[in-house]
Amino acid sequence: MSNNTKNVSVKPETRNHKGFFIQDVEYQLMGVDESGWALICIDDVSCHYVDPDNLESLEDLID
Repeated sequence: MSNNTKNVSVKPETRNHKGFFIQDVEYQLMGVDESGWALICIDDVSCHYVDPDNLESLEDLID
């Protein structure tokens, strides 16, 4: 993974682009695609597209 990823968490009851609830765990924010979905990953195989408004930066929570 690249060094410009950011640790994020999701708000409770966040759904992915298919409408399924996703785990409330720490993710890596990989980026936002042209259609406006944020790609977040737990690891190299478990990723979700979510609404960027449902993300919370862990760095922001620490400050």
